[in-house]
Amino acid sequence: MSMSDSDSSSSYGGADYQNFKQITRDRLLHEMLRSTKTGDSKSTWKVLIMDKLTIKIMSNSCKMADITDEGVSLVEDIYKRRQPLPTMDAIYFIQPTKENIIMFLSDMAGRAPLYRKYVTTIVSYVCHSSSTYLFSSFFFSFCRAFVFLSSPISRELVLDIKKDPRVLSRLGALREMNLEYFAIDCQGFITNNERALEDLFGNEENNRKGVACLNAMATRIATVFASLREFPSIRFRAAKSLDATTMTTFRDLVPTKLAAGVWDCLTKYKKTIPNFPQTETCELLIIDRSIDQIAPVIHEWTYDAMCHDLLNMEGNKYVHEVPAKAGGLPERKEVLLEDHDPVWLELRHAHIADASERLHAKMTSFISKNKAAQLGSRSSSEMSTRDLQKMVQALPQYSEQIDKLSLHVELAGKINSIIRESGLRELGQVEQDLVFGDATMKDVIKFLTMKEDTTRENKLRLLMILAAVYPEKFDGEKGLNLMKVARLTDEDMTIVNNLRMLGGQPDTKKRLTGAFGLKFDIQKVKVISSKKKRAARIERPGEEEKWQLSRFYPIIEELIEKLTRNQLSKEDYPCLNDPSATFHSSPFAGTLHQNPHSMRSRRTPSWAKPRGSDDGYSSDSVLRHASSDFKKMGQRLFVFIVGGATRSELRACHKLTRKLNREIILGSSSLDDPAQFITKLKMLTTHELTLDDIQI
Repeated sequence: MSMSDSDSSSSYGGADYQNFKQITRDRLLHEMLRSTKTGDSKSTWKVLIMDKLTIKIMSNSCKMADITDEGVSLVEDIYKRRQPLPTMDAIYFIQPTKENIIMFLSDMAGRAPLYRKYVTTIVSYVCHSSSTYLFSSFFFSFCRAFVFLSSPISRELVLDIKKDPRVLSRLGALREMNLEYFAIDCQGFITNNERALEDLFGNEENNRKGVACLNAMATRIATVFASLREFPSIRFRAAKSLDATTMTTFRDLVPTKLAAGVWDCLTKYKKTIPNFPQTETCELLIIDRSIDQIAPVIHEWTYDAMCHDLLNMEGNKYVHEVPAKAGGLPERKEVLLEDHDPVWLELRHAHIADASERLHAKMTSFISKNKAAQLGSRSSSEMSTRDLQKMVQALPQYSEQIDKLSLHVELAGKINSIIRESGLRELGQVEQDLVFGDATMKDVIKFLTMKEDTTRENKLRLLMILAAVYPEKFDGEKGLNLMKVARLTDEDMTIVNNLRMLGGQPDTKKRLTGAFGLKFDIQKVKVISSKKKRAARIERPGEEEKWQLSRFYPIIEELIEKLTRNQLSKEDYPCLNDPSATFHSSPFAGTLHQNPHSMRSRRTPSWAKPRGSDDGYSSDSVLRHASSDFKKMGQRLFVFIVGGATRSELRACHKLTRKLNREIILGSSSLDDPAQFITKLKMLTTHELTLDDIQI
C-alpha cells in the first residue's frame, strides 16, 4: 500500500513541507483520484460516487475544479437514483457500512453493471478486523480494480463482496486511505461528531451512545496521524474527584477513554502502514469542553468570530445581494469565507475595528490608483461604503479583486451596525471585566437593569459567563432571582444549569477559578481574595492588546504554552505512552523561540496584483503560500477538544504557531458558534431539571 504523495509531508524544514490541509487535499486528489489514471482508463472521464460523510470530507479540502482536473466529470450521491453510465469508470468514496456495501454490490452485480467494468472503490470508516491485509493479498491475486480503504473493513463485509465472482472480476486493487476527518482550516479539523456533547456529557443512565461516539472519534483522530505520517506522544486531562468518597463518572473519564482509543488505533497503524513512525514524532493533548465554559459563549471580537456570531451564515457560506451588471433587480450571490480568499486570510483574526480600518484603507488606495473610479471632487474620507462599492464597479478589469474587497467592506459594515444597534461594546466590556475579575455580580445586575433592551441571547450569554465564574450565585432562589432580573425563562435556566453540570459541580467554596480547575499561584490568589473578586483569567505579561476588548484568551492558550515548556502538570495531564528518550532532546521539541519569524510578515498581500500573476486566488496558490510559513518549524502539536471547539481557540492555535514556531493543529468533535453551543447545551440532559437538582 503506497502513500508516496505524503511520505515526506511530516519532515521538518524540507523544501516540500506541506501544511495539514494541503496534505489532506493532496491525498484525496493525487493519491486517490490520480492513481486511477492507469491502463485503458487513463484518458477516460469518471464518475465519483460518495455518501453524505465523504461528500463533506471531500468538499472541506477540495474545490469542484480540483476534482474535475483529476478526470472526474460527475459527482453523485450513492443513495440517490442514478442513471446507468456503462461507458464510464466509477470511483466510490463511501463508508464500509452494511448499507453502503449493499448499494455498491447492487451497482456492480449482474450482467449489466451500472458503471464500466473497471471500478475504483474508495471506502472509509472504522471496521476493526485483523484480516484486512490477508484479504488484500487474496484480493490482488484475483482482481484488477482500485479499492481504497480508510481503515480495515469488517470480515463480514469482505465475505459479502467475495460472494459474487462477477463483482470480483470488476475490481482491480485494494488500498487503505486512512482519511476520515474534515480539514476545516490549514490548522484545524473536526471529526463530525455533532452530538458528542449530548452523548458524552448527558444522561448517565445509558452510556451506549457515548461509547459508540468515542469509538468513532478515536478512529477518525487516528486517521489524521496516518495521513500525516505522525506518531504522537499522547497526554490527556485526567479525571478529578472531589474526595475519596466521590465516584468517578463516565463523563469524567471521557479524555482518558478517548486517549486509549486513539492509542489502540495507532498501535495497529504501526504494524500495518508502511513507513509509519515507530517512535514519537509529535505531541497530542486531549481535553474536553468542561475545561473552558466561557470561550463558547463570550463575544469574540475578531473579524472571523463576529461574522459567524452576528451574521446569518450557514457554516462558512454567506448570502448577499449584488447589483445587477445590466441594471434591474439585485442578484443573490453565495460566497464562501475560506482559505481561497486572500483578504479573508489576512483579516480573519484581526479585531473587527482593525479589520474595518484596513479594509477602508485598501478600498480607498485601490480607487485612488484608478482615475476612472473617481467621484467628482469628494475625498475618500467623505465616501460611504455604498459610494465605494458603486465606484469600484467601473473597474471590470479588476473584477475579482473588487468583488473580494466589496464583499468584505459590506460584511464589516453590517457587523459594525449590529455592534452599535445592540450596544455590544458595553456588553463586551462587562464580559471582559467579569472574566478578569474587574467586575462582580453587582456590576452584572446593574447592567441588566440599565440595559433592559439587551437581546435575550446576549443576556443569557452574560449569565452563563457569570455562572462559570460565580457558580454558587445560581444555587436555589439566588439563580431564580437572577433569571427574573434578566427576564429570562425556565428554559434559559436549564441552559445555565447544564453549563454548571458540564463543569462537574465541584465544591464552589473551595475554588477560586470558576469551573476550570486551574491553579493560580498563592500570591495571585491573595490579591483576588483581598479584592473580594474572582477571576477566570489572569492578565498575561507581554500580552497587551491594542484593543481593550481583545484581552480574553481561551484556556488552551495557557495549556499549550505550558506543554511546550514541559511545565504542564503530569498529575493533571498524564502521558499515555512514555516518549522515547530522544523525543524531548530533539532540537525542535518543546522549544520556545524568543524571536521567531513572523508568518504574517512573510506573506505579501496579493489582493491587488494584476491578472496573470500568482494572485493567491487559486487553491494551489493559497496553499503554497501558506505552506511556506511552516518551513523549519518544530514538531507538530495537536490539541483535541471533545464536545466542540470555538473560533477563539482556533485563532489561538494560529497565534501560538507564530509565537512558538511550532505548527499547532486544533481538532474537535465539531466547531461551534455561540448559538450552536447554546442549542447543544439545552439538549445536554434528557430529563427535566429542577432547582433542587443543581443545589450543592
